[in-house]
Amino acid sequence: MIRVRMPQHLSALAGAEREVELDVAGRVTQKAIVDALELRFPALAGALRDPHTMQRRPFVRFFACGEDISHQSQDLELPDAIISGKEQFLIVAAISGG
Repeated sequence: MIRVRMPQHLSALAGAEREVELDVAGRVTQKAIVDALELRFPALAGALRDPHTMQRRPFVRFFACGEDISHQSQDLELPDAIISGKEQFLIVAAISGG
């Protein structure tokens, strides 16, 4: 069971708690987790990644085991601590400022 923690605005959009548990079939990757989230919570479709390019939105970041993995390949298998549910897969809203 994969544990995913979302920012408040995404959990409100999904109509879910901030932490959700997901079953992910096959290899556990960023892409597989986002696919599972969008399947379970259709309102999130397009919020995390562009629906045409399937690329992560610029102000969305993904963290695994305290590391920003946003710029890593979407198909890279995630650490065992995420796969086992020991650690949360974090979705973080980035902020731009100046």
